[in-house]
Amino acid sequence: MRPSKLRGWPLTFLLAAATGLSVAPFTWLLLSTTRTENEIFDWPPGLTPGGSLGDNLSRLDHRIGLLRVLGNSLLVAGSQTLGALIVALLAGYAFAKFRFRGRSLLFALLLSTLVVPEQVMLVPLFKMMMSFGLLDTYQALILPGLCVPFAIFLMRQALSGLPDELLDAARVDGAGEFRVLWSVVVPVMRPVLAALAIFLFLGAWNQFVWPLVALRSPRMHTLPVALATLQGNQNATDFGAILAGTALSTLPMMVLFLVLQRQFISGLLAGATKG
Repeated sequence: MRPSKLRGWPLTFLLAAATGLSVAPFTWLLLSTTRTENEIFDWPPGLTPGGSLGDNLSRLDHRIGLLRVLGNSLLVAGSQTLGALIVALLAGYAFAKFRFRGRSLLFALLLSTLVVPEQVMLVPLFKMMMSFGLLDTYQALILPGLCVPFAIFLMRQALSGLPDELLDAARVDGAGEFRVLWSVVVPVMRPVLAALAIFLFLGAWNQFVWPLVALRSPRMHTLPVALATLQGNQNATDFGAILAGTALSTLPMMVLFLVLQRQFISGLLAGATKG
């Protein structure tokens, strides 16, 4: 082999090793969903699937009501993602393309909320939802996630690079602001919106602390909260059902990424290729 080709082998080996380390835990998770509890703790772990996937899923469905909690999670995560995208688009467009008094101050206040830990807001948020009578409802889970400061910041930065002349041309043709937003801004920002949708859905789908605080009845549980109820003492914890539910919880995120992966990659590379 030529020396120039040999120089690339160390980097290839490092990348392959890093890929293996990243994939190994997920592979173990998938294989463990098909095994009995005794087989899960075998060492060294086996490399072939077992025959207990149906039993694990059946016990999981019996304990938490699998279809119900999946529906709750999809409803909450989907509504929250769609609502947060709309709010981020409108707020980012206003901050980027409109001049109004106090714009810089409002944007600075918005960015300051990024340093506030989520746990600090639990008590005020709980009291607010209790005063509105929204505890143990879908609204209590969806409404707090509609305004995401990071999403607004990202959209504002992306829209700042959109030429004003493009928007002015649409206004000259008689388009109103919402028509400009829908017909001009949204098509151009589609890669950024796709990337942002994946991040927002991931955060909403995996949310655990706030649903645990806001929900009281098992029928309203989302999947992360329902899986947490399966954990007891060492003898009572059903590891097969928990691992099956954990593996199942990754499917919507994988499907969303596969559907939007082209726009996701374009959105991430937009800033790197700009200029």
